[in-house]
This record gives sequence, C-alpha cells and structure tokens, in this order.
Amino acid sequence: MTVVAVAQRLFYVLVTIAVGWAVYYFLLARLARGPEQAWVFLPAWLIAAYALLPRIHKILSSLYIPDYFIGRARTGDGVLGDPVNLAVIGPEEELRAAMLAAGWIEADPITPKTAWRTLTSTLLGRSYPEAPVSSLYVFGKKQDMAFQREIDGNPRKRHHVRFWKCPDGWLLPGGLAVDWVGAGTYDKSVGLSLFTFQITHKIADGTDEERDFIIDTLRRAKAVESVHIILNYSTGYHHRNGGGDAIRTDGHLPIIDLLHPEPAGGPASLELPT
Repeated sequence: MTVVAVAQRLFYVLVTIAVGWAVYYFLLARLARGPEQAWVFLPAWLIAAYALLPRIHKILSSLYIPDYFIGRARTGDGVLGDPVNLAVIGPEEELRAAMLAAGWIEADPITPKTAWRTLTSTLLGRSYPEAPVSSLYVFGKKQDMAFQREIDGNPRKRHHVRFWKCPDGWLLPGGLAVDWVGAGTYDKSVGLSLFTFQITHKIADGTDEERDFIIDTLRRAKAVESVHIILNYSTGYHHRNGGGDAIRTDGHLPIIDLLHPEPAGGPASLELPT
C-alpha cells in the first residue's frame, strides 16, 4: 500500500471521528441542557444518516466484503445491495431501444435539480416518470443505464432496473460471456433505510417476480431473440439489501439475447462463386 493510500485512509478515519463528535455535540451534549433543546434531533439525524453511518459502513464493508463479483450490487457505502438477476447480450443502442419499445422510461441522472424534483414529487405525490434512481455499484462503477415504470402516477411506487456494462473479456461464473448484467426490483413505498436512516425507496421482497416482469415486457415488445436461464447461478437466499429491505431469490439468472434488427435493405445476399 502506498503512502498516499495510507494517508487517504487515515484522513477518512479522522473525518469519521470528527463527524461522530458532531453527532455527540448536537445530540447528547445539548439534550443534557434540558428538553427545550429537542430541536437538535434534526441536525443530529442529518449528520448521522448522511455522514457518520455511511462512513462507518464504508470502513467496515471494505474489511469484510470481497472485492469481486458475487452476484450482488453494492451501495456507495460498500453495503451489499440488490441481487444481480438479469444478463443481456446486445450492444447499448439495442438495449436502450428494446427497453423504450417495451414501455420503460430511462431515468434521469442524479443532479441537484433532479434530486430536488424527486423530493418535491414524492412529498406532494406528483408524477415524475423520469425520476433518478440511486447509484448502485457493480465492477466498481455505478450503473450505466437505468429504466423505470411509474405506477399510476405515484412517484413512491415503480418498477425499475439498472444495467452495468461488463468489462471486456469478463465472464459470468461458469464461463459464459454477456454484454450487460442487471438488477431489477420493485419500489413499493418510501421510508427510512434500516442501516443508515436515510430517506429511500423500499423495495418488495419478490425480486424474481420483478425479473420475470422485465423479461415479459421485452417479449411483448418483440425485442427478444431468446432467453436462456442459468439454473442455480447463485444459491437461492433470503437476505436484505443496502436499505435493509428483505429480498428473496431462487438464484436463477436469465440471459436475454436481444433481437438484432436486420440492416437497412434487408439481409445481405451471399454471392457464391461460379
């Protein structure tokens, strides 16, 4: 480990300790002065949920969660997130066209503007079909694309799926090559994360049902050449995602081979030598 890396980790730990002290100052020290200091719960919650607990999770998860593909996405704090339950064969433009044809809407990137619109839409119950999804990480990077389908104009409920481009030469466990891996889940409500107490969407535990729903929409849009299912690609399990929501999966992995459109002018003819 280089001197720079050691210095970065030391700085991160020192900042985490400083944030912890800030929580103590706002919460315990001020509450000791009397009940009139109850207002400090708000800044204490903000500091703990959005600064202290994520930093603690990041330090701990870097020690015990392996840094290789295990069929799970990870949060920005390094906590295990949603199961990777889809794989796709096909280039980016075909995947995007297929999802749009199947009735999905590509999610906006996270910016201060879209984050504010998401907050106000959720609080006021206003439709926001392109609302951004939180960043999850596979291969050490956040999703390359994300799509969603809002339910009845309610921003609290939506089908959504993230896709990550596979690195060149990367193979699934078992040796199969694919272009994309994806994680599809259904947001059923908005609540607090069990691990960080941040405001977040809460997902339904039936991730297999959402996986199958995504495939069905693509099939109805006639965007699929074939679907090959790897049985028991991972052990079926019940667990929790990065927000503390219960998840269950049978461990199967469908590989979707997209329908590749013929080039303009129809299929090329092969001229045989005479």
